[in-house]
Amino acid sequence: MKLAATDFGGEGTPHLLLHGLGGDRSNWAALAPELDGRAVAVDLRGHGESPDGDWDWEAVLDDLGETVVHFGLGEPVVVGHSLGGVRAGLWAVRHPACPAAISLDGHRSATTHPENYPGLAAEEVTRSLAELNALFDAQLETITRPSRRILDVLRTSPELVDALPVFAEVTVPFLLVLAARDLPVPPALLPLSEAHRAGVRRDVPANVVVHEIDATHGLVTEKPAEVATIVNQFVSNRFSA
Repeated sequence: MKLAATDFGGEGTPHLLLHGLGGDRSNWAALAPELDGRAVAVDLRGHGESPDGDWDWEAVLDDLGETVVHFGLGEPVVVGHSLGGVRAGLWAVRHPACPAAISLDGHRSATTHPENYPGLAAEEVTRSLAELNALFDAQLETITRPSRRILDVLRTSPELVDALPVFAEVTVPFLLVLAARDLPVPPALLPLSEAHRAGVRRDVPANVVVHEIDATHGLVTEKPAEVATIVNQFVSNRFSA
């Protein structure tokens, strides 16, 4: 599948930029020019101006491979936000020559397995997950891209429910930028959100470098210059090591 893409230009290390669920390549407009190197952002299949198609993780990796070849990126640094961060991990597993991969707050779905909310009573986890799933159900009714078929697949996909096992298989330098602030949610759901973050901190694999940032899940558009600095420093350290 040929993906819609934007080449932001730049000289030096190539970067492939992968947006989050429901986003598109325009999300990188402020961040991409701040990167040290060339940056190419894509619309994943079913998103933005890219064609529709069934969501299959291996097929989506193939899509990205075609993009890398088309733009002559060689072995790019892969930077992904949310869903794109999971894709970055899967790309790095498939491409062990990848110089570095970065996930920007892509790690576990907010509605992951109940045991991933440490410190919260089981009955509160059950109640809060039901409330959060109801909110997500309402949001899904307003989304036109990607299709409901893709959304339904992703919502229960093991890779998106919990990507940390995928990250444990990564052998290349891997950075997880963890958002330390909550998105606006009903006050009753704040304990679930904090327990979710505590579970990620507890379970992040030893091979993953973690950098926490004072931002919400929308860090790419919320603090593009700061996020770019974090990425640049991580990549620079990998090449100078």
